[in-house]
Amino acid sequence: MGDIDDALDRADREGFTREPPKTLKGRINFLVRQLKSTKAVAEELGVSQRSVERYRKGDRKTPPKAVADRIDTAVRARWQPVVRGRRRKEAATSTGITVETRARFGYTAPVGTTDDGRMRRLTVHLPPAYAQRLFDARETGGSDQQMRAIVAEGLQEIYFKDGGTRADGLEIEFTDIDYFDVSF
Repeated sequence: MGDIDDALDRADREGFTREPPKTLKGRINFLVRQLKSTKAVAEELGVSQRSVERYRKGDRKTPPKAVADRIDTAVRARWQPVVRGRRRKEAATSTGITVETRARFGYTAPVGTTDDGRMRRLTVHLPPAYAQRLFDARETGGSDQQMRAIVAEGLQEIYFKDGGTRADGLEIEFTDIDYFDVSF
């Protein structure tokens, strides 16, 4: 997973209106309700069906770290899909997303202007169209490079070109990302 994909996951988790179950037994029961059988949960987690049944009854309380991580990932992926979907739709149709990053921005600009890349810390609100493109790219399995290009284009148009009122002909390059965060 790349920087942008991780940031979108964090933004999704921040939208939870209720926290997912905390106990192992609660998490396993939630997964069984979602996947409809202990066999399906076992296949999802890569453990035996009997292990799932032991976790569910409370006979086994501490799975190995790798299994615990897979349980956590599976629960979070299925937790409150309606809330997450509603927030994504709102961001893609009306509110947009806010991108915070510290990265190196290089420029291709008209002759006589600087094109030296430098580290900048930016917090920029991108319109809904960029949010929609970013979500679409993520859902269709777009690479981190493709998602970076969408964000770079948004930063270029909104921040550097100020919505088309300045810096005509400027092209930016988004590299050396120190950190990247998204909220919506």
